[in-house]
Amino acid sequence: MMSPASIRTWSAVHKWTSLVCTAFLLMLCVTGLPLIFHDEIEGALNSGETWQPANPDGPLLSLDEILQAALDNRPGEVPLFMSFDEDRPVVNVTTGPTPDAPGSQMYFERFDRTSGEIVPAPTGDGGVMEFLLQLHTDMFLGLGGMLFLGAMGLAFLAALISGVVLYAPFMRKLEFGTLRLNRSKRLKWLDYHNLLGIVALVWMSVVGLTGVVNTLAVPLLEVWQNDSLADLTEEFSGSPVATELSSVQAAVDRARAEAPGAWVQFVAFPGGGWSTDYHMSVFIRGDTPVTSHMTTPVLIEAESGAFAGMREMPWYMKALALSGPLHFGDYGGMPLKIIWALLDLATIIILGTGLYLWLVRARRPNMIPERMLEPAE
Repeated sequence: MMSPASIRTWSAVHKWTSLVCTAFLLMLCVTGLPLIFHDEIEGALNSGETWQPANPDGPLLSLDEILQAALDNRPGEVPLFMSFDEDRPVVNVTTGPTPDAPGSQMYFERFDRTSGEIVPAPTGDGGVMEFLLQLHTDMFLGLGGMLFLGAMGLAFLAALISGVVLYAPFMRKLEFGTLRLNRSKRLKWLDYHNLLGIVALVWMSVVGLTGVVNTLAVPLLEVWQNDSLADLTEEFSGSPVATELSSVQAAVDRARAEAPGAWVQFVAFPGGGWSTDYHMSVFIRGDTPVTSHMTTPVLIEAESGAFAGMREMPWYMKALALSGPLHFGDYGGMPLKIIWALLDLATIIILGTGLYLWLVRARRPNMIPERMLEPAE
């Protein structure tokens, strides 16, 4: 049995870690709810579109021809990324004024691989979803906002751990799931808070932890580039960023030969965060339920087209790759998304009831912490 002093200590940890992160967790839960159904919402907004490739039965243009069309469309810019739609012959090309251009200076365009023509952008109001995603990711504050939200995620995990510790002494005189609806409003909401908290504990822990990992994407990328790929850049030390590119199509073909049976997710060109200054990185996605959420970069020397190496991503990059689908529940179809949404709503209630219980206690400053936990006889 926990001593009164221990209960006071854990109560203080639970109270202050919860108070620190509650407002931001509520924002993340509210914005995260529609993001769970991002694909479905985008599909509904764009349901009236009937785009078809110009030559449905014709041959596909090479990736070099598509890249040239993209550069002709944006004179003076350099390629940054090339990605591919899974369900239609569309190549997406991102360009920018410099290889290390920030996101605000990047230009994204879609190209029909059967003709090289620009594919019209969706006409639905995707601006709302983009706004919610940006708010959810970094609050429009860039890396600083991401790291701040990561700190709030750690506070949330501390609140969960302390809540579990406090749950045991509270439950010692009550059966699991007891709701004292005929008692005071404070006790009723305390019971709801504790019951929902313990039921949703695993989910909140997973979503909180993966959210923290996602906020570390930028520093993890830097570590991966500077550490895991360092041996591939030694021979180029002191050389400028590669600007004369060999065939992109040949690079992708070589990458697929090195990792057969998988799908090419995207190509990162020299100078960006997902490659080195001297290589094109062709990211190969696995073809099993687990490996489809992880990618392996195959590096091709940008100017010569020679195979440079294939690096399995280190554990921290695999964790980052898996954190996205785990965080939003988008790896198990609609049933899992509905479960994620219900648990998200439960978390909003947990946060709201926790705030209510703190306000009640704030109006009664003489109430000792353990009395909040003591069940009625």
